Amino acid sequence: MARLKPYLQHLISSDDLVTTYEATRSGFVSLALEKNRQATPFVAQARALKVFASQAKTPSELVDMEDIQPALLTAAGVSDKAVKYLQQQDKVQAIQGLIKNFLEPAGAHFVEELVFRFLLTRGDTLGGSMRNVGGILAQRKLTRTIISTLKVTGKSYHWLHSTTKTWAQMLDNDSDIELYLRGLSWQQNDQHRALIYNLTVPLVSNNIDLCLLNCSPQSLSPAIYKLPSSYIALGELKGGIDPAGADEHWKTARTALNRIQNAFSKVNLIPHTFFIGAAIEKKMAKEIWSQLEDGTLENVANLTNDNQMVSISRWLCSL
Repeated sequence: MARLKPYLQHLISSDDLVTTYEATRSGFVSLALEKNRQATPFVAQARALKVFASQAKTPSELVDMEDIQPALLTAAGVSDKAVKYLQQQDKVQAIQGLIKNFLEPAGAHFVEELVFRFLLTRGDTLGGSMRNVGGILAQRKLTRTIISTLKVTGKSYHWLHSTTKTWAQMLDNDSDIELYLRGLSWQQNDQHRALIYNLTVPLVSNNIDLCLLNCSPQSLSPAIYKLPSSYIALGELKGGIDPAGADEHWKTARTALNRIQNAFSKVNLIPHTFFIGAAIEKKMAKEIWSQLEDGTLENVANLTNDNQMVSISRWLCSL
């Protein structure tokens, strides 16, 4: 008896892949909440700046307050990236321009004007970091689902810290671990598995969202990454929830998946390929379903559907 194709464990037709209105609405709310969470430090900085600046009786006195010079540069519109390229005289000129053109005309309300302009620049910084927030939230959700799958099946794991680049054993209390995680490792049938996010695969010469390798954390190295036979599965993860960008996300993922298949076929290898997306429209779903049926893709899940996410996570953990 033929083994059931993995996607049929959680999908009946292409309609099952389509993102519902309720899921789209929930996704936008999640993005808003995350944006507010990331904005909290900037708001706290603005409050502190107001306390410091209130000690000045006139805008010109701000120039002599050394403690807040970085904040004054921010209010002048100088980004953290740009400040690295400025000489001291350039910084002084920027602050003086801020005072002359904006703070002095504000009169007695110069402190409020300073705080507003500080937040304006910080808002641009936040906007830049938020462009990929959908991808970040998607990675966190997948991570949490995989960890839950491993725990339910009684498997222990190691995890790769995104900042320290070191592997650590699973924690008894692993709440919020997904905020700092870049990789997971476990054992399947006495074989080591390592799932790495955002890895540049030398054979493909491109960054791949998800790579499952046949190796232990200790053996991960550039040499392993260069070995095509180390790769068990490769996938694309698109967390953008806006329906208007759904086709573009799928086009990008489809191109990446085609590139993976072409590169590995040249060395006579066929790794498992999969796609996980948050915004999947009806036309897009039909195309994905066709690729599932003809074997171009092996597995697919809608990120907003918990049942599908558990199923594809279980499949990944079983490879």
